[in-house]
Amino acid sequence: MKKYPEYKGLNLPNVAAEVLANWQNNQIFEKSIATREGNKPFVFFEGPPSANGMPGIHHVMARSIKDIFCRFQTLKGFQVKRKAGWDTHGLPVELGVEKELGISKEDIGTKISVEDYNKACRETVMRYTDVWNKLTEKMGYWVDMEDPYITYESKYMESVWYLLSELYKKDLIYKGYTIQPYSPAAGTGLSSHELNQPGCYKDVKDTSAIALFKAKKESLKAQTLKSVEGDIHFIAWTTTPWTLPSNTALCVGPKIDYVLVKTYNQYTGTPVNIVLAKKLVAKQLSGKYFEAENEEELKQTDNILDEEVPVPKFEQPVEIVIDDIFDKVVKPKAKKKEKKVIEEDVDEETGDSNPNFIYTEPPVKLTKAGKPRKKRVLSEEQKAKMKAGREASVAKKRLEN
Repeated sequence: MKKYPEYKGLNLPNVAAEVLANWQNNQIFEKSIATREGNKPFVFFEGPPSANGMPGIHHVMARSIKDIFCRFQTLKGFQVKRKAGWDTHGLPVELGVEKELGISKEDIGTKISVEDYNKACRETVMRYTDVWNKLTEKMGYWVDMEDPYITYESKYMESVWYLLSELYKKDLIYKGYTIQPYSPAAGTGLSSHELNQPGCYKDVKDTSAIALFKAKKESLKAQTLKSVEGDIHFIAWTTTPWTLPSNTALCVGPKIDYVLVKTYNQYTGTPVNIVLAKKLVAKQLSGKYFEAENEEELKQTDNILDEEVPVPKFEQPVEIVIDDIFDKVVKPKAKKKEKKVIEEDVDEETGDSNPNFIYTEPPVKLTKAGKPRKKRVLSEEQKAKMKAGREASVAKKRLEN
């Protein structure tokens, strides 16, 4: 009698089919549980997939790993009842139903009742259970699909609330604060899984704030700037305009060329002298701005708000001290300190893309000389010495205790 089957050729699909047929005909999975009745249990509840989407290769990989642990514990003599489950909660389910029905969150309760909406969600979320069952069987994954737990059932939700109450009674739950992504359209927070849904992220153009910082003429070292009539302002771009009242400094790039431009404010029509990156002149002063050939042409423009705005080019500025542009709005209690334009290692390419000057918020630490603190870079040897020192200190404290 042959104990093991012999194969003349390697045909893995046929081998898999024979093994699966043997397991099913002889109820091997069921016997692996029944023959260990009374043994110590190894409890396994599958982290449930969502049946409203098709399974993928990553599900096969994850389930194979789960199956290894359950089979290993079975071989050790444990009784392993493997309970399957279906995850029916989550924003993707709701969004899918709303897309099919052509509604939004605001329509629930008006165009469609809450009961009908919930019913549609229950039907949609279990749409692909047959596909999942076939995949489970074909890959030889042992799990009880006949009696799964379903997260929309009351007994499941009540069990979760019960466990939370027990944790609370044992003082194992605490209140904390964290920044969470939020969907105004759905009116709910978003999980990491929901943030990975197709189409969640997309590039958009948004309006950003550009502030004008007035220079103190007496602080200017370039004679060209001192001789300019009127105030000189530095353009600084920021994505956090609410921090402008606590402005610390403006940073300039040593490898970026800056120019002084004499033009008009496109909103008020008043003459203005602005300093910005040379490569950003065309981009920043676009739209109805045009380049004037000379200063006479610049002065001939009358009604600026209705016409195109002329822009001639001037000289490059250097170090400057600026006035707080909010001194008329925010009255500081202490004596107002001068805010300096400081030199920093700004990326040379920055002059081509975003800011003219980099607006700096309070978290930037400055040295007594007015320059940003440079981050200390440690060598691998220094890191090793510091680590050894910490370990020695911990060991010493343990001995003392």
